[in-house]
Amino acid sequence: MQNKPLIAIVPLGHYIYFQQFEGLYEELEQKSRLFLRYFESTTDVIITDYVDRVEKAFEVVRYLKSKDVDGIFMLLTTYLPSSLAAPFANYLDVPQILIGIQPLDHLDYEKCTTYMQLVNDDICAMPEIAGVYLRLGRSMPPCIVAAAGENEKIRRDVQIWQRAIAAKTAFKYAQFGYLGHTYEGMYDMHTDPTAFSATFKSHVKMLEMCELAQYADQVTPAMIDNKISTIEKTFSIQDPSIDPLTDYVQREDLAWSARMACALDMMVEKNNLTALAYYYKGENNNLYERMGAALIIGNTLLTSQGIPLAGEADLKTAAAMLIMNRIGGGGSFAELHPFDVTGNCVLVGHDGPHNIAISEGKPVLRKLKKYHGKSGSGIGVEFSLKAGPITMLSINYQPNGRFRLIAATGISEEGRIPQTGNTNTRVVIPNCDVTDFIARWCEAGPTHHLALGIGNHLPEIRAFARIMNVDLTIV
Repeated sequence: MQNKPLIAIVPLGHYIYFQQFEGLYEELEQKSRLFLRYFESTTDVIITDYVDRVEKAFEVVRYLKSKDVDGIFMLLTTYLPSSLAAPFANYLDVPQILIGIQPLDHLDYEKCTTYMQLVNDDICAMPEIAGVYLRLGRSMPPCIVAAAGENEKIRRDVQIWQRAIAAKTAFKYAQFGYLGHTYEGMYDMHTDPTAFSATFKSHVKMLEMCELAQYADQVTPAMIDNKISTIEKTFSIQDPSIDPLTDYVQREDLAWSARMACALDMMVEKNNLTALAYYYKGENNNLYERMGAALIIGNTLLTSQGIPLAGEADLKTAAAMLIMNRIGGGGSFAELHPFDVTGNCVLVGHDGPHNIAISEGKPVLRKLKKYHGKSGSGIGVEFSLKAGPITMLSINYQPNGRFRLIAATGISEEGRIPQTGNTNTRVVIPNCDVTDFIARWCEAGPTHHLALGIGNHLPEIRAFARIMNVDLTIV
């Protein structure tokens, strides 16, 4: 389920100055409260005691370990010896960002005093501390440098790292469900659960269709009615389109999809799942085939609530969707569809799961007599992403045993899409021929699925890759 990250602001200074300059401690100590205003409400933020001696650094480190903190913004309030930062590097294996926010745009050179310089010496220790992290064998800390008047720059930079930490925290103590098996023949779908755990630190929990069937049996008529009510409020139920595979949505279709949506809810809750990758083919219209064919509405509702589900048992794309969600892009399950040379765009979408929280307008439900390439029939979800900037994120597993993120940005433009009960977003890559982009994307070696999100989130993805020590290719 969703973990709310805990971030600490750790203000640091030099005790010797405070013995020499009356009032300096009080002036520097309040910088942390001013810095707090730059954070979004999506994380819990605490301010620790002021660290001006090594003894206090050890005390604060022990406190942060007890709080299981997820990230640290180390606020350098004046010059300080690097020995005060070293305990955080040595004992806390969490992202740590060095902050140097100078109160003045520039010193009043005619009237500048030593006191005034010390108040504005926020970056003085930054090279020393960064160099010591390197000597200690720790990850080089990112640095944010600004004058206090550059509010939007500070807010942007802080929130990039805040969102990256939130995405990292989403994998912490997380359980990724794995239901069924990968789609036959899709070699790019297979993921080693141990390698996944080594990189993302999450557990991959193997689930069975018989468990889902048990939950489906426990669903009551009242639960079905409530879920149908939610579905009818959320979606626009459409008559057949020009596609001969489409049909009328009947009450029994809604009832079966609602039952399976309730069963999915129960499976997620009972197993404390953060995300789920699933696929089950089935044969001859048996129960498991009919269950698997009726999951699109349920997995769409869960994905839209921040619990991503990935079809065809693509565990890597479930991770990509989780990242995209936590950095603020939403994240919908997608792949490349036909391109449009005339419109210089490519359709990007899938037959499910989807994220209706980022749809352009009310999403549509269509009854499909058959799912292309899959068993069974049922209800599909159709929409495009909101118009504006979008981000594509795919994850693949390399021969060297490392995962690689592949990312790109583009524009979701308004326009016609096929009425086939699938999502399709018209994606334009500015100042680029669409066929050239497709070639570059494929040459980057992605899996064929991706997480499609709204907004340009390359800065957050770069930050996430850095703090996770994961390879990244920007297309």
